[in-house]
Amino acid sequence: MSTWFRDFKQQATEQELYQFVHALPKGGDLHHHLSGSAFSEWWWELATSPALNGGYEYYTRTALTLCDGYDADPFALSAPYLLFKNLQKTSYDALSSCEKKGYKKLTSLTEEEKMAWLNSIRLDRPSEGRDAFFQTHWQRLNELFRNPTILGELLIKNMQAYAAENVQYFETQTGVHGMLNPDGTVMDPEAALAILDAAIHSERGEETGVTVKFQYALVRFLPNVEELLKDHYAFVDAHREHYVGINLVGREDNDKGYPLRFLPVFRELRRNLPGVPLSIHAGEVDEPNQHVRDTLLMGADRIGHGLNTITDPDTLLLMRHGPYLIEINLISNLLLEYVDDYANHPFGEYLRLGIPVALSTDDRGMWDSTLSDEFFVAVSEFNLSWNELRTVITNSISHSFLPEAEKADELSKLNAALDRFAEARLKKQALPDYQAPHQFICRFKPAVCSSTRKTE
Repeated sequence: MSTWFRDFKQQATEQELYQFVHALPKGGDLHHHLSGSAFSEWWWELATSPALNGGYEYYTRTALTLCDGYDADPFALSAPYLLFKNLQKTSYDALSSCEKKGYKKLTSLTEEEKMAWLNSIRLDRPSEGRDAFFQTHWQRLNELFRNPTILGELLIKNMQAYAAENVQYFETQTGVHGMLNPDGTVMDPEAALAILDAAIHSERGEETGVTVKFQYALVRFLPNVEELLKDHYAFVDAHREHYVGINLVGREDNDKGYPLRFLPVFRELRRNLPGVPLSIHAGEVDEPNQHVRDTLLMGADRIGHGLNTITDPDTLLLMRHGPYLIEINLISNLLLEYVDDYANHPFGEYLRLGIPVALSTDDRGMWDSTLSDEFFVAVSEFNLSWNELRTVITNSISHSFLPEAEKADELSKLNAALDRFAEARLKKQALPDYQAPHQFICRFKPAVCSSTRKTE
């Protein structure tokens, strides 16, 4: 297979290479934000259908009213200058008559407004990047991701999409505290978790064959995050059948969330409760620093992004052939301007230095991309061998936070699928065609989306 794959890469068109990675068994996606995983069209379908979203109605801001005059705080939670911020009906009803003039019911948008709404929650223009993503995308979604029924439907849609591209497992980052009932009251987290569990174990979810586990994500720079961490750590410990880990998220270049801030509280928690696996965002900054080392000191088992690990030689040596894995998000790192070219991305260096790595999607709905796109970028930009490709894939299960017995089952299933895939390629069996790709890969490699290719 190694020889076959080398020869195939040399001769394959970009369409044929994409066809290969789309059909490839890919193991798991270990760095996956549930609310960031949804394509704009998914959000629209769920937000405009009370039958699918649990009976909620949503409004979005389509005009700036300047109800507070020129003294409005642009950084306030109300985001007074941000178009397409979404509210559920109870929040809309609580607005002043002046503020209501700036909002329209989602189902009442014109086609032009609908297209602008869809584009507002994905990076679809060259001028958009890190600041647009962190300062507008989540604020626009707003109360949409406080609806557990929507989140349950997003779980099913993710499971279906992953089954279609031969992914068998994903760990998604999502919380259940602070969810809203249709009447605007705060939902009990146990009730919200029950809704997510019901979605996973529904007939539509079960028929995908995809396994899902949760990580509890906390925004690292909030002033009260230590207390939240204590509460959510205990919640994860009490719900280990669903939650397999904890993650600290949010802009790492906001220094209020520096890693060593959390060392005392993690030590306190480990003293009083059985250890919870940690996969924490680190090394996702431009300047050299030792945040990855400090994150390992906090007890992290996996590092999300880890881009600047390459600037810290001692930590780099520590991670060689070690138990720690870096979750690589190639498309995210490019679109959020942490690298301006894949020639500057350390993925290949990490892999070939012996640091465990796995490919993942981060916020794929906002990039309008897939895990197949990540693999296409990895193979085409870093010239992966078959053995390297297989290692990256199996790492996504062997470094998952699944209980050991479940991990062994998933790893056995994955290796059997990879063996069958390799055997089929050696026998020159035809690859199945791929469905129409999303926007990212069509911009990155237009030939992949050429209309001259076969369609199913």
